[in-house]
Amino acid sequence: MIDSKKKEIRNQIKELKKSFSFENKKERSIRIFEKIEILPEFIQANTIMAYWSMDDEVNTHDFILKWFETKRFILPSVNGAELELREFKGIQFMSKGSAFGISEPNEIFNDTIDIIDFIVVPGVAFDKNNNRLGRGKAYYDKLLKNTKAFKAGVCLDFQIVESVPTNEFDIKMDIVITD
Repeated sequence: MIDSKKKEIRNQIKELKKSFSFENKKERSIRIFEKIEILPEFIQANTIMAYWSMDDEVNTHDFILKWFETKRFILPSVNGAELELREFKGIQFMSKGSAFGISEPNEIFNDTIDIIDFIVVPGVAFDKNNNRLGRGKAYYDKLLKNTKAFKAGVCLDFQIVESVPTNEFDIKMDIVITD
């Protein structure tokens, strides 16, 4: 029952995303990151985990490029059933990844996850109780359960739904930021 409801929400959001151009999503993403940049948790953070966005996600490229010289940025890379963390040192130090064809940093992150202060978390949908619906592989839930970092879910306003079905493995966000 939960799985079918999750699938239904994923399909609804996928259809809604088609009605917005990449440029529109990018503009709306700027507004999201303007809100993140004034959060005390972000201001105080030294090490940020974010993600290098795909075209259908909240666009992170400008945000990462703006901040990576003053804050340390860690980006995930899909490695089998897990996320492998890598350190962003600039676009010139990235290569196309094998899992989703997304560019990934070449340098492996060698510190413990405990050093990460703030995490920008993508999602297909979120609800008003800060529950998150991902793409269904549980990559983020497996990683997030092991960290005490501040978790900021990011999405466009139409990705907020009434209720995201959850189970004991789903990790709540500390905040969800939308345009």
